[in-house]
Amino acid sequence: MEPSSPEVAAAPALPAESGLHARVLEHLGTAICGGELAPGSVLNIDELVDRYAVSRSVVREVLRVLASIGFIEARRRVGVMIRPASAWNVFDPQVIRWRLASAGRMAQLRSITELRTAVEPHAAYLAASRIGRDEASDLVGLAAKMWAAGEAGDEERFLHLDIEFHRRVLLASGNEMFVRLQELVAEVLTGRHKHHLMPHHPHEQALQMHADVAQAIQRRDGERARQAMVQLMEQAFDEMKSLWEQTGPPDRDAVGGPTSGA
Repeated sequence: MEPSSPEVAAAPALPAESGLHARVLEHLGTAICGGELAPGSVLNIDELVDRYAVSRSVVREVLRVLASIGFIEARRRVGVMIRPASAWNVFDPQVIRWRLASAGRMAQLRSITELRTAVEPHAAYLAASRIGRDEASDLVGLAAKMWAAGEAGDEERFLHLDIEFHRRVLLASGNEMFVRLQELVAEVLTGRHKHHLMPHHPHEQALQMHADVAQAIQRRDGERARQAMVQLMEQAFDEMKSLWEQTGPPDRDAVGGPTSGA
């Protein structure tokens, strides 16, 4: 007999539709990241079928996805067990999204900003020597559009432009591994917006820094582009410190956590 699965908050009723698999996955992924399903807990397939009113095939496909990102593993004579956070694929955009929706939000923001601080300044440095003339002009124009959207308080447009700005810098670096980080950056910027962790009107300093990065890249001044991006990331840290003071510092032992309109 399979061990019973641990208690988890009741899921909303799920209709029989094509998006059902994604909804079950979202609920279980968020529950694991939020600690409702703790490491070592065992999931019972039949109980999941009943809880979500889905077929066994849907549940098995969800479990396959969770296993692929390190959330669970099947053990003989035990069942499907939740794995510790140290086993998770923390670069997976889904994991980032779920962690941003959990109590570990601040730790996730911190760790991603630390990663971005290590990568994006060098991406800007490389972009200055590798970007095409038209692409460089477009980047400067994008920074100007960000400024206009920020001053107008158009949060949706600013978010879209912010994501696109950092995507283009990573792309212009010419490093295929840097480029793969664009989904990670997009996920964290979207998460900050969704969870109200960005100011309604981006600070003028942050807007100026985006413009400085773009202009330095256009001038092919790699060192200045690097420095400007470092300043942008540091400004993001400074914004997060104010959140730490309001909510308490993140758990330094957590896997994954800060950022600005960066």
